[in-house]
Amino acid sequence: MREEEKKRSSQNSSFKRFFKKRWAFPAIYIASAAIILSAVLWYQNSNSAKNQDNFDYNATDVPGKNINEPAVEVNRQMENFIMPVKEADSPVIQRHFYDMNGKAEEQEAALVFYNNSYHQNTGVDIGIESGETFDVIAALSGTVTKVTEDALLGNVIEIEHDKGIVTQYQSVTEMNVEVGDQVKQGQVLAKAGESMFDEEAGVHVHFEIRKDGVPVNPHNYFQKPLSSLLEETTSDNAKATDEEKAEEDKASDEESAEDDKSFEEDQSSEENAGDEEKDAGEKDKTEDDTKQDKKESADA
Repeated sequence: MREEEKKRSSQNSSFKRFFKKRWAFPAIYIASAAIILSAVLWYQNSNSAKNQDNFDYNATDVPGKNINEPAVEVNRQMENFIMPVKEADSPVIQRHFYDMNGKAEEQEAALVFYNNSYHQNTGVDIGIESGETFDVIAALSGTVTKVTEDALLGNVIEIEHDKGIVTQYQSVTEMNVEVGDQVKQGQVLAKAGESMFDEEAGVHVHFEIRKDGVPVNPHNYFQKPLSSLLEETTSDNAKATDEEKAEEDKASDEESAEDDKSFEEDQSSEENAGDEEKDAGEKDKTEDDTKQDKKESADA
């Protein structure tokens, strides 16, 4: 018993000596904080591992999954229109676009004679110096919307690009695309051929750019992006709207001026009528006075 008491007393004295040291309590606090922090981190990691099992990595909102879809439209608008001729050393413009604001000699050169009549050229006719056939390529990426065999025009391929903008390729043979095909810029569409409509052009491709069905001059857009045509069209629409508004304002002003003029004329007519009535009244009064004077003279 005495030995046990001695051991207990020695242990108590050891604890007392330990707690009397200056670093004892700070060491205890630091160790406790480390234990608590370790427990918190372990709890957070365990919850994070559970939440990861609930994520659907095949969902459409995963970054990068659909990145190629919008990029197609952006790249298409940034592409520059190119000549629809592949590997041609010296493409030749055989007939230019008929420009309503062009010079007389240029307009004359842009007329197509067919069936005893002259027709305005709605595109450009492109050939090569050798006069041989060549590969016709897509001037811009897009979707094929028309592939038509046409003896008069020499077959037609139409590609839609964006917001009503299409390119047409006429006088072609050996067409190797179908309606619905997605084509890239520079992809071979057909071979250059001939047409009954413009036999003088020989072997060529008739190339057109159309916006909402209206042909525009391809020369103005070669080596320019599709966005330039969209911006120009937007500007033209805004200008047309301003002109229409100005015409409406002018018509409104003219109508107001006519109304004012009519009002003034009516008012003037009323004043004249009043003056005439006044004059008539004074005249009647004068006649009455004269009659009265004659009557008084007779009585006298």
